[in-house]
Amino acid sequence: QRLGRGVAMLQGLLRLLTLAQRLGRGAELHRLTVSRKFSAGMEEEAKQKAGYMAVDNHVQNNQALGIGSGSTVVYAVERLAKRVQDENLKVVCVPSSFQARQLILQHNLHLSDLDRHPELDVAIDGADEVDCNLNLIKGGGGCLTQEKIIAACAKTFIVIADYRKDSKSLGEKWKKGVPIEVIPMASVPVTRAIVAKYGGNAALRMAVSKAGPVVTDNGNLILDWKFSNISNWKDVNVGIKMIPGVVETGLFINMVERVYFGMKDGTVCSRDRPSH
Repeated sequence: QRLGRGVAMLQGLLRLLTLAQRLGRGAELHRLTVSRKFSAGMEEEAKQKAGYMAVDNHVQNNQALGIGSGSTVVYAVERLAKRVQDENLKVVCVPSSFQARQLILQHNLHLSDLDRHPELDVAIDGADEVDCNLNLIKGGGGCLTQEKIIAACAKTFIVIADYRKDSKSLGEKWKKGVPIEVIPMASVPVTRAIVAKYGGNAALRMAVSKAGPVVTDNGNLILDWKFSNISNWKDVNVGIKMIPGVVETGLFINMVERVYFGMKDGTVCSRDRPSH
């Protein structure tokens, strides 16, 4: 009997120990979850502040504005709509994508296009990566051609991003490659030409919720070129664009005036393009 009671007590102690361990792991998991949610909340707040600051510092009455794409631009449009309502600003908005067009309409802003406003005062957009010279990789969302057209038509091109997009050199953090929009029939020849000339690997971007490749708003395809050991991005950008069948690249070289970064701690820092 004593032996039986001893075994039962030991089993009870083991159950209590197991329960304590589970509770400890649960508490630790809860702390990690809360920490991640807090961090994510701070990052979103920083993106919002960056979007708001860009609009407050660069948008004035009677301007034609280019509206880019991406999660950070949502906050810029939100702030723009508030200022239009509060200050009775007269502005027109030219979208760079279907998403941007929907944002403009949802916020009851004046929608226009480049036929009516071929010269824009300010364009505000996001980026997938920004290097130390404010060169960009864009096109993760597939709208690189329209975004570059809008940026090129603007007197001032402003970018808003979170701290994760800030790199010393392109490719340091963004690992998905440079998006390149191509005419469908030229996708294979362009792929071969890029790899032969610049190395790396170029792959056709495949869709997630449909069978087959991603198709741009222009009816074209996208190659994602993963590169290595590239430094002279201006020459590379021109060289790729000269390949027959290439519509546009996601390299935005010497186009940005200022970038606003939403930082991890909820603050915003800005950086201007270096003068050479």
